[in-house]
Amino acid sequence: MNRLRKIFRFLFSFIFFLTSFGVYFTNRMMYIKKKDDQVILKREKEAGRYNPDDFHHIPNRKVTIPSPFDYDLTIVLVEPHSTNRYMIFSHGVTENKINSVKYMNLFLERGFNAVLYDHRRHGESGGKTTSYGYYEKFDLKTIVHWLKKEKEPDLLLGIHGESMGAATMLLYAGMVEDGADFYIADCPFSDFSEQLSYLLKKDMKLPARPLIPVANIFLRIREKYSLRDISPISVIQQIKKPVLFIHSMEDDYILPQMSKDLYEKKTGPKKLFLAPKGGHAQSLNQNKELYVAAVDEFLTEFVSLEKK
Repeated sequence: MNRLRKIFRFLFSFIFFLTSFGVYFTNRMMYIKKKDDQVILKREKEAGRYNPDDFHHIPNRKVTIPSPFDYDLTIVLVEPHSTNRYMIFSHGVTENKINSVKYMNLFLERGFNAVLYDHRRHGESGGKTTSYGYYEKFDLKTIVHWLKKEKEPDLLLGIHGESMGAATMLLYAGMVEDGADFYIADCPFSDFSEQLSYLLKKDMKLPARPLIPVANIFLRIREKYSLRDISPISVIQQIKKPVLFIHSMEDDYILPQMSKDLYEKKTGPKKLFLAPKGGHAQSLNQNKELYVAAVDEFLTEFVSLEKK
């Protein structure tokens, strides 16, 4: 009888631990702590990557469009050129659209207009949770459709994504639509389950099993999607348009091997640029000349810039 009680106590304790972990871990995912908007603004200004006076002198307007999930998305349409070349910029998790300005400037110099936007639950956009690309890809689809309706369907359209924004972009491109002419994926994860497993081991010294499967169960219950739904590498072969993969070799948050794996599995037009310096999402900041050269080489090789 005592042995049976011990077994029940152990099972109860084990189930309680797994339940507590599932709730805790999915809370950490869904409500990941974001950087303060003013901190991002101050950082980008001090680094010389964002000048408010210069930005506000460029023709731009803020637009609010409805997400299919009952909140509003805030975008900024930047149009210094009389052209139908446009770039959409998809920022990383915990950041906001100001972090995309440095990438925008690169493409403004190459004759593109731009769309900056805040992901759900970031910046000025609505939404209660972060889903690491699952719901965000449908928001991106909404923005692409809005832009083509607002301007013209026959745009020369590129999308640039950083980190989670790059994964979001690849998940969007891997849908049936594949609605842009080219994509630039800067430091994406290839599979979110693998990324979580890596971070659990690296930061918390915990094993992936049974913790990831338990977290996945709670995620399905709470957010109605599975970790396997956040896997750019599972859809990468659906992307027919050119993709430039970029990653810093010193990135120890999302390992550069993930971009290598995506590059290897992607069929059709593609390029890979591995920046020698910089941590996560620092390829442009730490390797500007090489980054710009990689983008120019990609555009020259794979993107027709005949549209004006």
